Amino acid sequence: MAVKFYKSENQVPLEMHKVRMIQKLSLLPVEERLKKIQEAGNNTFLLQNKDVYLDMLTDSGVNGMSDNQFAASFQADDAYAGSATFLRVKKAVKDVFGADYVLPAHQGRAAENIIAEAYCTPGKVALMNFHFTTTKAHVTRLGGTVEELVDPKGLIPQSDDPFKGDYNLENLKQRIDEIGPDNVAFVRVEAGTNLIGGQPVSLDNMLAVTDICHEKNVISILDASLLQDNIYFMKTREARCKYMEVGDIFRLLADHFDIIYFSARKLSFSKGGLIISKDEKFYKQMQPFIPLFEGFLTYGGMDVRTMESLAVGLYESLDMEYISQGPLFIEYLAKELDAYGVPVILPPGGLGCHLNAGAFIPDVPHNQYPAAAVAAAMYIAGGIRGMERGTLSEQRNPDGSEPFAELELLRLAVPRRVFTLSQIKYVADRVKWVWDNRKLIGGVEWTEEPSVLRFFFGRLKEVGFWQEQLAEKFRQDFGDSL
Repeated sequence: MAVKFYKSENQVPLEMHKVRMIQKLSLLPVEERLKKIQEAGNNTFLLQNKDVYLDMLTDSGVNGMSDNQFAASFQADDAYAGSATFLRVKKAVKDVFGADYVLPAHQGRAAENIIAEAYCTPGKVALMNFHFTTTKAHVTRLGGTVEELVDPKGLIPQSDDPFKGDYNLENLKQRIDEIGPDNVAFVRVEAGTNLIGGQPVSLDNMLAVTDICHEKNVISILDASLLQDNIYFMKTREARCKYMEVGDIFRLLADHFDIIYFSARKLSFSKGGLIISKDEKFYKQMQPFIPLFEGFLTYGGMDVRTMESLAVGLYESLDMEYISQGPLFIEYLAKELDAYGVPVILPPGGLGCHLNAGAFIPDVPHNQYPAAAVAAAMYIAGGIRGMERGTLSEQRNPDGSEPFAELELLRLAVPRRVFTLSQIKYVADRVKWVWDNRKLIGGVEWTEEPSVLRFFFGRLKEVGFWQEQLAEKFRQDFGDSL
């Protein structure tokens, strides 16, 4: 049950942990922040962490680990084969998911590569509620295509719908029939649709998807990287889940999906990744690719200390007091911003708070990347590093044309058990200042555009001189403050 404060004005998320290790941060003057973002080619991925005050780029691999996870890492068994560490990981998977078959990979996109190698061939179609950048890249690299079948409600920036990541079930059935089951590589459910605001998928919708897949003899796959957040939303927003134990939901999903994979940089708050199944058939279809791409079957590219932390983290994923921390802090930030009139994705999803950059600067066209421009403005305003989740994160079509994103979002990720409430309030304050000065923000354009996953290491420059004007306005408003 949520902790209530005696005075309603004091009602804030309450940390159910204490801080036992700290890392010193620095906040550069605004003139230095302007210089650093321009040196980084207006790409927040290319900023050096020493120049960042609050790193809200991602929650991947940067969540705070527990004391028990750190302690477990010291019992690691580094045997190449027959490792006791791997047996402990398998036991954790069995206890949490009820699955016997486990393939390790060094992170989530490595697991995606294994799955793509096993099931994607030229002409095959992968159906998804919504794509993720690396997932799509692996499918298209092997000659397949991706189709998105999220319910239209998922693309409405603000609504009161609790599960905007749900599949459109009628479209799913229709597309499988039109394509032909033999031409469907797999049907993937992303539990927490990253690119449309971390929006969750209901348990009812997930089970309906798997029923359709089983009926039509198509492989069903769950990307469980954000499953912790998704289960929190199931427990708090879906009537049938209210009195279910968290572990019951984990095991029910494993009963229905053919394959589950996840980035342990997210689920379990450690690093690495796993592919799991209850069916030996799928295990054997993917198994040959692990030693080819990852490492031996008992470590898959992970170091054993990470694996020990992963095992403990899976058990901790059953604890609502742990898994509630991300969604509660994200909700608090989103509500603060909404009260300021800032356009954010509502209801708040998992992973982070998502600013609707298209509504921030509606006059900046897609091909000047409004979400990337707002990301640069946020760094200039507060040393806050977010991640563009819009057109810049897409990949060009084979003919060189550019598909424009459905939503232009700036994601401000909230790593779990990392930031204090005062830091979250600082973020809200700086976002409000950027919103109030949004008319100063212009677009950005390419100076170096990679052909694959361009958002990771491409470089851009401002269109005009709006960044200098924004920094000058900051100095006028804040005086000699950082």
